[in-house]
Amino acid sequence: MQLIDGKATAAAIKAEIAEEVRDIVARGGKQPHLAAVLVGHDGGSETYVKNKVLACEQCGFKSTLIRYEDDITEDELLACVDRLNSDDDVDGFIVQLPLPKHIDEQKIIEAIDYRKDVDGFHPVNVGRMAIGLPCFISATPLGIITLLKRYDIETSGKKCVVLGRSNIVGKPMAQLMMQKQYGDATVTVCHSHSATLKEECREADIIIAAIGKPDFVTADMVKEGAIIIDVGTTRVPDATRKSGFRLNGDVKFDEVSLKCSFITPVPGGVGPMTICSLMKNTLAAGKKEYYK
Repeated sequence: MQLIDGKATAAAIKAEIAEEVRDIVARGGKQPHLAAVLVGHDGGSETYVKNKVLACEQCGFKSTLIRYEDDITEDELLACVDRLNSDDDVDGFIVQLPLPKHIDEQKIIEAIDYRKDVDGFHPVNVGRMAIGLPCFISATPLGIITLLKRYDIETSGKKCVVLGRSNIVGKPMAQLMMQKQYGDATVTVCHSHSATLKEECREADIIIAAIGKPDFVTADMVKEGAIIIDVGTTRVPDATRKSGFRLNGDVKFDEVSLKCSFITPVPGGVGPMTICSLMKNTLAAGKKEYYK
C-alpha cells in the first residue's frame, strides 16, 4: 500500500506557482489577486478561508478577505459580488459556502462573473467542464485528478466508482473521470439510495468516496489492489485532541489500507489539494488563460 501524500504534493505545486508568479512580476506582469468573502463564523469555513489566505502568501498572490456577520441581507451580499465583478484588480474570488439559510446560495453563485469564478461553481464553468472545454474546474475534483496524475496512477479503461452525487464533488468528479483527457475511465455513480452500492464498490479499480459518512467504506467493500480516494472530512468528537474533535474520512482507513494499492489519508490527502487547486485556478485567472 502506498500513501498518496496530498500535503507534500500541494506544497510542491505551490512552490511551482510561486516561481511562475515571480517570473510574471519580474517581466512587469500583474500579481494575481484572489478575494474571499466570508459570512458568519462557521468553524470549518473559518479554517478553510484562513488556509486559503496562507496559500496565497505562499504562492505570491495578493489576497483580500471580506467579512460579514451572518445577518447580512441577500441584497447586500449581491452588491458585494457586483463590486468584485467590476474590480479590475481582482482576478478571481470566492464566496465561502455554506451561507446562512436566508440567502439563496445558487443566486449568489450565478451572480459571480464566470471569468472570476475560481471555485468553478458557476453554471457556465460547470457546463464547459461537462463538455471538455477550457474552464475553471471546481477545486476538489481538480485536486483529485492532479493527485492521480502526479502519482502516475493508470485510470484509462479502469472501473471507477464515485460515491456521492453532490454538485461540488460527486457530479464533476464523475464527469472528469469519464473524459478522455482526464480519467478516461468507466464510471459508476453511487449514492445513499443505490441498491447495489456494495457490489459496485467490490468491482471497482478506483473508489472516490465523497458520501459524507465517516468510516462508510469498509474492507469488505474493497477489492485487493484497489485505489482509494477519500474525500470525507467529518468532524467527530475526540476528547484526546485539544480542539475536542478530529477529522474523519469516509473510508475506514485502518482496515481498508491493508487491501488497497494506493490510498489518501484524512487529513493530509485530498484537503490540501483542494486549496492548491484554487491557487491553480487563480493563477489561470490572472493569466486570462481560459477567458479573455
